[in-house]
This record gives sequence, C-alpha cells and structure tokens, in this order.
Amino acid sequence: MTMIRQATVSGPGELVRRRILRELERRSRYRYVRPEVSWHDGGWQVCSPCCSRNVDADGGVIDIARLENPEPDLWRLYARDHVLGRWLWQASAARIEELLALVVEDVHRVFWP
Repeated sequence: MTMIRQATVSGPGELVRRRILRELERRSRYRYVRPEVSWHDGGWQVCSPCCSRNVDADGGVIDIARLENPEPDLWRLYARDHVLGRWLWQASAARIEELLALVVEDVHRVFWP
C-alpha cells in the first residue's frame, strides 16, 4: 500500500497568514525584527518588537496592524492607536495585497512607529 503525504495547514486560513508574513518581508522599516501574525478575535494581527522604543521603552512586542475579511471581496486594515489602546480603521480593499502594501511602505509611520 502506498501512503500519500499531504501538507498540513493549521488554524483558520494558515495560507493567508503565510501570505501576510511573506509580504511583510518586503517592508522598509525595521527589517531586522521578526513580526508575528496570529488569528485573534476574527482577524489577523501583526505584532512586532518595538525597536524605536517610541511606544514601549523596553522594546517589548507591540501591535502593528490588524486585517479583517468581514465578507467576500472586502478586506479592512487597522492601525493600533497605542495612546488610546484601540484599533483605528485605515483602508478597505477587495484584495489583501493592496492593504499589505500600505503596511510595508508605511511612509507616515502609521503602522511601524
């Protein structure tokens, strides 16, 4: 009997998580830190060590971005307001890649403070 090996994928949308991580590798800010992407309360959250120490003086892990897919063909991107302790909507798009480009480029330091 021949056994067929199959790739295992864990969690909701593990392939989406991997896509997010792959896109984050292209970022221009803080390329030397390793962000984490996890499923939390119905959305993908990006966290990373705070190298600038602007948010966490000790360089601890902070929230960077949140991506939600509330319906087909709609993605929403949020940035963390660390002062108010809440997520702020930044943009919506049909494709996640459009939103990830905003996080990767982050010209105005909205996501990577």
